[in-house]
Amino acid sequence: MLSVIAVKLPENSYEIAIAPGSLTQLGSYINKLNLGKKILLVSNPDIFSHYGEIALTSLKDSGFDVFTHSIPEGEVNKTLDSIAQIYDTALENYLERSSTMLALGGGVIGDMTGFAAATWLRGINFVQVPTSLLSMVDASIGGKTGVNHPKGKNLIGAFYQPRLVLIDPQVLKTLPVREFRAGMAEVIKYGVIWDGDLFAKLEGADRLDDIAYLSEELLQIILTRSCQAKANVVGKDEKEAGLRAILNYGHTIGHAIESLTGYSVINHGEAVAIGMVAAGRIATKLQMWTQEEEIRQNHLIQKAGLPTKIPTDLNSEAVIETLQTDKKVKAGKVRFILPTQIGKVTITDRVPSDLIREVLEEIRI
Repeated sequence: MLSVIAVKLPENSYEIAIAPGSLTQLGSYINKLNLGKKILLVSNPDIFSHYGEIALTSLKDSGFDVFTHSIPEGEVNKTLDSIAQIYDTALENYLERSSTMLALGGGVIGDMTGFAAATWLRGINFVQVPTSLLSMVDASIGGKTGVNHPKGKNLIGAFYQPRLVLIDPQVLKTLPVREFRAGMAEVIKYGVIWDGDLFAKLEGADRLDDIAYLSEELLQIILTRSCQAKANVVGKDEKEAGLRAILNYGHTIGHAIESLTGYSVINHGEAVAIGMVAAGRIATKLQMWTQEEEIRQNHLIQKAGLPTKIPTDLNSEAVIETLQTDKKVKAGKVRFILPTQIGKVTITDRVPSDLIREVLEEIRI
């Protein structure tokens, strides 16, 4: 069962390959790209313990010289200090412009490896091998790379496209349930912003809160349609000049929640889920979509085992203040992505602070 999706860009187009068991063929896939023989594989200890040797064996069997660099797990390590350590390993192993940095891990590893690749020797090859659902359907596609600043998420970064995204659904079997649910938040997002048929498929599933209850066919559909949705959007707007901003549905308030909770209490997917609930409520109050559609969205979020309420100790005023540091702020106005129907959204900067405050209070635990 192989799905290949083309990310078509004016420059630096690439493919997303989705195939069970493909990690064992990693070297063959990269050989087809005619890159240099040096590869720096970046991962975290947990992911490497499960899949590092499989990746290394495949790469070495295909004739690559492979070096490794490990970064401790967690969003708190997504810093410039961690990037400097990647640079050190690249220098120690004499990585050249023809060399490749390969991210084996979730979104944090992918973001940091991509940023390091974008900036080492002014840009070397970059390959994404995502191991979490969230990174498979979102973070590994589209070229956004970067690290966090103490005052905001992903404020330091660059657009830098990978040469290949290789997705092996079988690696999700070792993904913790909470992380699988976090990825489902992004899948639901695609259903709301772009693909009503995907949304309907998700509604028809018995359970979405644990990969153990998903058939291989449904998982392949989820991965393929989600990746296709992102590829379509990125292909039309690579650097977020307009349309691509819709991919931030749920992220406006979600990023604020992540930042205020120190990136450790609530994970990215959970924050996005809460952000979608907030955005859906705002849209209903502005009469942009129906209450029935809002209920359908929230039911799907709950079905995936995701939170729909803001923690009680999170101050609404702090959330509103944090929104001002968001990358989507333009001319001092916070831009929201709001749904107009299942499968379609719009971008607006005309959401009054009083309405944001009202909604935050309504969805508090």
